[in-house]
Amino acid sequence: MLTYYIALARVYQQSFDSHPYGTLAVTNGALNALGDFVAQIAQRTIGPIETIESRRRQPYDIARTLRFFCLGFGMGPLIGRWNIFLENRFPLRALPVIGSSTIPKVSIPALTKRVAADQLFMAPIGLTLFIGSMGIMEGRDRAHIRGKYRDLFAPAIVANWQVWPLAQLVNFRFMPLAYRVPFQSTCGVFWTLYLSILNSKEGEHQDKEDALRKTLG
Repeated sequence: MLTYYIALARVYQQSFDSHPYGTLAVTNGALNALGDFVAQIAQRTIGPIETIESRRRQPYDIARTLRFFCLGFGMGPLIGRWNIFLENRFPLRALPVIGSSTIPKVSIPALTKRVAADQLFMAPIGLTLFIGSMGIMEGRDRAHIRGKYRDLFAPAIVANWQVWPLAQLVNFRFMPLAYRVPFQSTCGVFWTLYLSILNSKEGEHQDKEDALRKTLG
């Protein structure tokens, strides 16, 4: 098993060295799709019995998983460029002194600034792109997309700030630059599960409201 992971890491590194943004796009898209797959399976097995039985009768929503793949595919290169910016803007180690064998210590202030910048800037941007792009790919009109922002953004960003600072602290501190997006995406499988269920429930809520309006005429 260890040999398999080493070989997989070698293939990934070679792909990243030759096609960095394409590799990040495909990797992020695949892990995003995995998150939605897990979310759909969870929705079929967790909850009230009548809800589970109703959802089990429905076919697996391949289009929903493809939407998550497309979102991850587009976000992968963007996050990669963001990581490069953070790497250059907040270097964790000073340049080594010529002739010295001592490895410079990690700058805790720089690490803190990286995490803060990521959570205060990229997190809201990423969430905004998620809600908007999902609404567009689902074929929602402007009113429904505004409703998504109103209902989803605040609880999702609060949940984000409760989960991601620690994960990104580990990511920025220990992961090489080439592996930061895959690490984030791997941790993000559970985050995508949360967003997928949140977005799905909002979609169901909007569909029920639309059906009720048509019934009432």
